[in-house]
Amino acid sequence: MNNDILKRFDLTGRVAAITGGGGELCGAMAEALGTMGVKVAVLDISLEKAEARSVAVNRSGGTAKAFRCDVLNGDQVRECYEAVSSLWGSPHFLINGAGGNDPRGSTSEEFHELTWPSRPVAQSFFDLDPAGFRQVFDLNFLGTFVVTQRFSRGMVEKGRGSIVNISSMSAFTPLTKVAAYSAAKAAVSNFTRWLAVHFSRTGIRVNALAPGFFMTEQMKFLNVDQKTGELLPRAHKIIAHTPMGRFGLPDDLIGTLVWLLSDASSFVTGVVVPVDGGFSSYAI
Repeated sequence: MNNDILKRFDLTGRVAAITGGGGELCGAMAEALGTMGVKVAVLDISLEKAEARSVAVNRSGGTAKAFRCDVLNGDQVRECYEAVSSLWGSPHFLINGAGGNDPRGSTSEEFHELTWPSRPVAQSFFDLDPAGFRQVFDLNFLGTFVVTQRFSRGMVEKGRGSIVNISSMSAFTPLTKVAAYSAAKAAVSNFTRWLAVHFSRTGIRVNALAPGFFMTEQMKFLNVDQKTGELLPRAHKIIAHTPMGRFGLPDDLIGTLVWLLSDASSFVTGVVVPVDGGFSSYAI
């Protein structure tokens, strides 16, 4: 019985495509899958970052290849899909990890105050740039749509596949300041559920991970004093609202990812799984 259970988690010989694969979180996913015998196509808008991550996978005994891929460029996405399929066959797995934020879509303050006319404010809601807002929405949501539309074709032909999108805590409860990012990730979660139903009779499952607060380089820049190395007030607030009392590490995502990709979750589709140290469950 135990051996049968373990076999459900076996991903050996499968092919995975990961957008944003040159980044910290999706890069860790690429390396982990490589150690499990998955052939990994590392897609990133930065070929240099994609190559660095694929080298790490290959040095660890895995198999990976880097591809430059702008997820908003349909022609480039198609070329990547054809290149990966020509090399290893069409992917069994797709991880939509490309995303990010733009300061033009975020306010500088948590709350709009009536006293603002008496003091300078860096960026209010009324200062948000529609172009910046659109850039965040396009990168996170439209990029997920464009890549999925292309890469899921091979899964339909195979009659099986697993797609994992990367959502966010902001999709559950909008975080202050990051208006565009919160809206975009909510769209990713909604699209995940819609697509899960749409593909439910094709053998393709569609789910999402919603990472909590992970201390990536971007998070360090936003939450750590660059001179002293001390946590900023917002970081202390995050920790205070995370029951497990710490920031996440990239490896904390791997177990849930493998479960969602593998046959161990064969009856699971349309879910958005928080990996957040209890952040989304805590209220005071």
